[in-house]
Amino acid sequence: MCGCYGHVIIFFSKECLHNISSGGTKDINQPVPWIIIITIFTPIAIGLMIFGYYAMKGEYDHLPESSEEI
Repeated sequence: MCGCYGHVIIFFSKECLHNISSGGTKDINQPVPWIIIITIFTPIAIGLMIFGYYAMKGEYDHLPESSEEI
């Protein structure tokens, strides 16, 4: 599960390089939307990978029930 987010980042980067063209008139051909998409999605994907890593290790199997357990 954690690896799929890395593949999505690679996919976005490839599509970014493929779709940006100087002669394009559509929004998909401009670099600014791609830069925004990649800079917003990358930290989210990294956070989800970290969450998935700890979830697979079982860190969330027992959550504290009171403040004394923290």
